[in-house]
Amino acid sequence: MPEVTTRFMIRRPNLRLAEAWLPCPMPGDAQEMVEVPLLGSVSAGMPIEACPSVSHIRVPRRMVRRNTYALRVRGDSMIDCNIFDGDVIIIEQCESAENGETAVVMINNREVTLKKLYIEKSGVRLQPANQQMAPIFLRNSDIQVLGMVMGVVRQGELAA
Repeated sequence: MPEVTTRFMIRRPNLRLAEAWLPCPMPGDAQEMVEVPLLGSVSAGMPIEACPSVSHIRVPRRMVRRNTYALRVRGDSMIDCNIFDGDVIIIEQCESAENGETAVVMINNREVTLKKLYIEKSGVRLQPANQQMAPIFLRNSDIQVLGMVMGVVRQGELAA
């Protein structure tokens, strides 16, 4: 059975997400790895029904902040931010996001998606980071920010 390559990337602050990723070296000491709950999947495309499931993923301790969890990405809407289908994103739970931040957002208490969040006069725009996909326009009251992307775990061919 071939060995699976895993690559960890941590977000550098104050940079656009497409340029913010810094390789996070694999710690030499197993004690520098911690378990983070992997709570299911998030759509990077059309929003999907929120279906929580719980397992765990081990990541370098420096990728973990308070209230951290992970989600597996399904879809291609965030490829221009270097987040691909099958990646696991490390999320810091929070209830708000700055204009233009990449966030996990719940829509109408049912569906969850990963998009860039823009606050506009008429409401909220959830913008994909893929020119082939259209934005989603909603009222402020239709969304709830669940967290911000702080890191990426990539396995397989894309990690090499």
